[in-house]
Amino acid sequence: MKLKDMPKAELEILSYTDLTYMLLKENKKPMNTPSIFKEICNLLGYTDEEYSNKIGDYYTSLTIDKRFVLLESAEWDIRDHHSVELVLDDEEEEDEVILEESEEDEEEEIEEENEEDIDSDIIDDDLDDADDDLEDLALVEEEGEEEEL
Repeated sequence: MKLKDMPKAELEILSYTDLTYMLLKENKKPMNTPSIFKEICNLLGYTDEEYSNKIGDYYTSLTIDKRFVLLESAEWDIRDHHSVELVLDDEEEEDEVILEESEEDEEEEIEEENEEDIDSDIIDDDLDDADDDLEDLALVEEEGEEEEL
């Protein structure tokens, strides 16, 4: 039975959210808060003053009721009409970890290359110094005589 065909006594028994659910189901399209509540007030025979006094509580009841979803267009619809897409942040965190690891690997490679360059320079310098040390080397015999190379 449609809401408009229901007697006022039956409508008064229903909660605002139940009336909203039935109204959205009949219309088969989303509606904004003032439009929905205005239609409910018309069905119940409320005045404009009653509409103004009760719309805040009505909005609160819609936000609490899990049967409804507020769309980006600021319109309400039945939750069953909309699928929910779950986005997991774990993938983003994994990507960040991979990026951090690859950056660390690059830094380590650069450090290793720099160390290799430094090590080879040190070794070359050490070899040059070793040749100089050999030139100054003197052999001492047991009897105290020195023999130069």
